Amino acid sequence: MTPDARPAKSPLTLSPELRDALRRIAQTEHLLVAMDFDGTISPLVDHAGDARPLPRSATAFAGLAALPRTTTALISGRALASLRAVASPPVDTLLIGSHGAEAWLGPGSAELTLDEDQRALLAEVRGILEEIVEQAPGTLLEDKPAGVVLHTRLATPDVAADAVAAARAVLQDRHGVFLKNGKQVLETSVVNASKGEGVTFLRQITGATAVLFAGDDTTDEDALARLESGDVGVKVGLDFTQAQFRVEAPVHVAELLETLLQERSLAVAEEEPENFGGHGQ
Repeated sequence: MTPDARPAKSPLTLSPELRDALRRIAQTEHLLVAMDFDGTISPLVDHAGDARPLPRSATAFAGLAALPRTTTALISGRALASLRAVASPPVDTLLIGSHGAEAWLGPGSAELTLDEDQRALLAEVRGILEEIVEQAPGTLLEDKPAGVVLHTRLATPDVAADAVAAARAVLQDRHGVFLKNGKQVLETSVVNASKGEGVTFLRQITGATAVLFAGDDTTDEDALARLESGDVGVKVGLDFTQAQFRVEAPVHVAELLETLLQERSLAVAEEEPENFGGHGQ
């Protein structure tokens, strides 16, 4: 085949600027790689229990988890039990669930507990949402330790909009109830937490000198807003964002993680050639 007859190369899915940022952040002393799960490592699916990480993303994420001076974390709106079930994270990966209300930092981590008033309020919220779901075909509820989620993905747009409006009308001024809009979900919680608080908390406990965070949802903007100079924030999808960088879909997140793994592996190998292969979390 002559050079002119060769098929054109596929365009880069990561911008040159993002590749440069990954190369730079890979040089940091202690790197925290914090990722959203649904819509980021895993494609969005109609049924939450069907979500799974893309194989390339899972492999690269596990590779990063095994590197010295590198901490991996998942920061999700899912309850921790649900996140573990679908993500099958590497054993040392730190987990933030329920939009920051739950945290797993290793064996012995304390579970989230609600006081009596919070439990009563949560039961009241669930009762209100049950009544709405009964009148809104295609909507359903998901229970979490500190809240209830109204899912509207399977409802028609009109039904979904009416269900969310009805829930907000009753709950938005209820003391002690906190609402968050997500992609075709309305999150309710009796604990005030956010993914942004999750990022800040993980930075503090790990001593990270730089953070990479990627996410696709409205709630991920809280985390992106907490990033500091030297960090890298990546929006997955085409929605509005304050992130510095953007990729279009989870398949490109796989490329991002593979690129970061390659750059980070080179960086730690150069600095710790004798100890390379150990885990630095």
